[in-house]
Amino acid sequence: MLRAEGIIIDVPSWNDTYEPVIGLEVHAQLLTRSKAFCGCSTQFGTGPNTNVCPVCLGLPGALPVLNRKVVDFTIRMGLATRCTIAPRAIFARKNYFYPDLPKGYQISQYESPICSNGYVELESEQGRRRIGITRIHMEEDAGKSIHDADADTLVDVNRCGVPLMEIVSEPDLRSPREASLYMKKMRQLVTYLGICDGNMEEGSLRCDANVSVRRKGETTFGTKTEVKNMNSFRFVERALEYEIHRQIDLLERGEPVVQQTLLWDSTAGEVRPMRSKEEAHDYRYFPEPDLVPVMVDDPWVEEIRASLPELPDERLNRFVREYQLPQYDAGVLADEKDLADYYEQTARSLKSTNAESYKLASNWTMGDVLRVINEQQIAARDLPVSPAALAGMIDLVVDGTISSKIAKEVFDEMLRTGEGAVQVVERKGLVQMSDRTALEKIVDEVLERNRGQVEQYVSGKKQVFGFFVGEMMKATKGKANPRIVNELLQEKLGARTK
Repeated sequence: MLRAEGIIIDVPSWNDTYEPVIGLEVHAQLLTRSKAFCGCSTQFGTGPNTNVCPVCLGLPGALPVLNRKVVDFTIRMGLATRCTIAPRAIFARKNYFYPDLPKGYQISQYESPICSNGYVELESEQGRRRIGITRIHMEEDAGKSIHDADADTLVDVNRCGVPLMEIVSEPDLRSPREASLYMKKMRQLVTYLGICDGNMEEGSLRCDANVSVRRKGETTFGTKTEVKNMNSFRFVERALEYEIHRQIDLLERGEPVVQQTLLWDSTAGEVRPMRSKEEAHDYRYFPEPDLVPVMVDDPWVEEIRASLPELPDERLNRFVREYQLPQYDAGVLADEKDLADYYEQTARSLKSTNAESYKLASNWTMGDVLRVINEQQIAARDLPVSPAALAGMIDLVVDGTISSKIAKEVFDEMLRTGEGAVQVVERKGLVQMSDRTALEKIVDEVLERNRGQVEQYVSGKKQVFGFFVGEMMKATKGKANPRIVNELLQEKLGARTK
């Protein structure tokens, strides 16, 4: 067991002396209804050992048949990451013994993956960086060993044969933060493409990290370890931080780094050895004799390319260009496809098509809409306030019917009742007061009641102005038009100052 105590003490900052070298192997469970090589369901959460058949159990005489959707989805990811799509891809058997692998081998790809030599771009602390994709290949998942039941270790083979896509990066990542950003990019891409739900807690998206360290300026790689069991972006960063410092501590004490596979224990905040690190020859790969090569022609690739959605980076740039949004807003909105769709539908439903209205829609989507989504743990498309309804409320703010403060009350009521903004405003009498004559009378009353504050303002204490605005909002129950209130107060107080 590797203990957390003392690992970081007296170790030079790796930012100053050492350079981490990190590569990630990301596994994404594909959103197919049936498994990769048989017709069993891929549904999560069913009873143990119920989604099984002779094929996924590897029983004698049972032959696999490839699910075409698995190929389609993997090619989609390959195109989205600028990979070369192989015209001929071969499946292989990856041989190893483990209790949750009833066949004794895993159908994967080895020498002939379907996608290779791609890249993604990240905005990290080191600026815009290109991270290479070595390969993307198809494979089947293994079962699940259950250790925390009140019994010996149990095995659930429901997951055997569930289709996976493995995305292997080049060792181009140089910090735990970059590794986390890369994982977020992978999740963003697979969810935009509709090929994986990206749920790390349920294991639909998971990653292993190959980690080594070297002194800055060196070009050769150090001895690498593999870190597993990182099921959140935060744990990716924490586990890599720990392992980097552990390796540096060993090197500083003149001890070698042992090549091994490690498990991240999030409760203890440490890594612990699992087994010695395997090499490819340990798995005795050989071509899968029961599956023919996958032949991918140009028409098939072009058909998939034509079906690709607008990708996150493209959408971000278009939001900046088309809706005149700040880069930050566009980045937040484009991060999740569902939220981006919600914003875009809102923007296109607005009566006023100008930068001010688009920015107001952005503020509402990033603020109250995102707050409700996070609180209720729902998708944007399931929000009770539709994009058209939100746009209708924003239109009322823009045309002066309601104030921004009243809009908060209207939004909450729309959320509760499902009504449109106009109905809520009419039912509750929330129309903004914009009658200048009526507001002027209330301003006079407020100033008369607060002579002491008026004297402070006249004597040069200009910050008291906010007090008068607040009193006006109290007097009108938040219905006063803020622009007119500000104008009237400036006129009245300005006259007294002279």
